[in-house]
Amino acid sequence: MHVEFKPAVAQDEIRKLRAFDRKVFPESDVFGCDQWTHYDTFWMMVQGKAVGCCAFLPHVDFQEDIRADRVNPQMSGSLYISTTGILPVYQGLGLGSLLKAWQIAYARRNGFGRIVTNNRKRNRPIIRLNEKFGFQIIRTTPRYYSEPADATVVMELKLKPVRKAT
Repeated sequence: MHVEFKPAVAQDEIRKLRAFDRKVFPESDVFGCDQWTHYDTFWMMVQGKAVGCCAFLPHVDFQEDIRADRVNPQMSGSLYISTTGILPVYQGLGLGSLLKAWQIAYARRNGFGRIVTNNRKRNRPIIRLNEKFGFQIIRTTPRYYSEPADATVVMELKLKPVRKAT
């Protein structure tokens, strides 16, 4: 199976990104057009087909769940994973683990010392996947999501610096 990761060009692929989002997430969690343009977004391609997608904000912490202004503040060295998704027909095949491993490698390769992400509390598969890769729950915020109502689980992974060969 040939797997590759390629950057998405949000302004050119908005329709494709939104269609993918609608297939993976509840309608209330689908990103708007303007949101996609702020992220560094990547497709997970299997045999030339987009089966997964993820999006990052570099040097940002996730705090919109606890701040009155709902802002995610700048935080040097922190990579915020704003979305991770695999098309439903490809779930359960190990592709989520491959995508998560790639996200961590991306963070390390780009010099980040911390990864933060959040997801619905009822999304047990992504919570278990994050835990499998060493992410720790740092807080749960009730009533963050709507339709259906749910808490958000905020998780982080602190990365050890990569030693360069001398």
